[in-house]
Amino acid sequence: MESKDTISLLKECDSGTKMAVSSIDEVMDRIKSSELKDMLAKSKKHHGELGNEIHSLLVKYGSDEKDPNLMAKGMSWMKTNMKMTMDNSDKTVADLLTDGCNMGIKSLNKYLNQYEAANQTSKDICKKLISIEEELLRDLEQYL
Repeated sequence: MESKDTISLLKECDSGTKMAVSSIDEVMDRIKSSELKDMLAKSKKHHGELGNEIHSLLVKYGSDEKDPNLMAKGMSWMKTNMKMTMDNSDKTVADLLTDGCNMGIKSLNKYLNQYEAANQTSKDICKKLISIEEELLRDLEQYL
């Protein structure tokens, strides 16, 4: 049986990958640049693959998955649609996703510190998710 910290950290990472995929899906059809579309498709794939790995571990450890907080998801949807209505540009998409990456990185680091008794596998997965977010953040800079 895995520790409560391990399960909790994996659940937060699971929620994070789902939020990232959902956020990318939300803006994908509004993007004009094929390079930005390709970059986001690659990032979505990385998030999805890591999410599948996390889900497998949660099942192995006898736990269920965690969906993103409905309030956070709803607020994200509202912010995205409001900003995109005012300025439907790739710059706005990059700005929105940059905010999401920053929030994700901050939250994941908080959870990594909070669940310090988590096993090394779950910590490594969390660090991998942080690095995926940091890579996307760097890639988005050119579109801001």
